Amino acid sequence: MTPGELQERLEALHSSSYAWALACCGRRAEEAEEVLQTVYLKIIEGRARFGGKSSLKTWLFAVIRRTAAEHFRWRRLRERLWATPAAAEESGETRMQRRETAEQVVRALARLSTRQREMLTLVFYHDMTVEQAAETLGLSIGSARVHYARGKRRMAEHLGGEVRVAFA
Repeated sequence: MTPGELQERLEALHSSSYAWALACCGRRAEEAEEVLQTVYLKIIEGRARFGGKSSLKTWLFAVIRRTAAEHFRWRRLRERLWATPAAAEESGETRMQRRETAEQVVRALARLSTRQREMLTLVFYHDMTVEQAAETLGLSIGSARVHYARGKRRMAEHLGGEVRVAFA
C-alpha cells in the first residue's frame, strides 16, 4: 500500500477511529484527541507499520488501544512521581520524598547512554517487551538485551540502595 493510499484509508476511518479512541480514553475528548494524534505520528514516523496481516481497521484500532493504554500508564506514573492533585492527601514530607525520588530517577536516566535510556524508557514507561523495543529502535534482539541489562544495572548503581523503583 502506498503512503497516499494509506492516508486515504486512514482519513476514511478517522470518524470511527476517533470514536474508538474516545471509548479507550473513558469518553475524555481531550485525551482521545491526544491519543489519536500520537497514533497518527507513530504511523507517519514509521513506529507503527501496517503489515497486512489483518484489515487496516483492525490494525489501526489495536494501535489506538495500545497507545491509549500507554497514555494512561504514563499519566498514572506522572501522578505518582510528581505528586499531582490525586496525592493531595499526602503529607508535605511524603510529597517532598516522592518528588526527590522522581528527580533522582530522572537524573539517573540522564546519565545512561542514549540506547540504554531509550531501551529502559520503552520497556518501563511504554510497556514494550525487549523485542518490541528492539524493533522500534532498529536493533537486533541481542543488542537490545545487552543495552537493557546494562541500563538496569547502571540505574541500580546510580540510584544506590536509597531508591527502589522498577529498575532494580
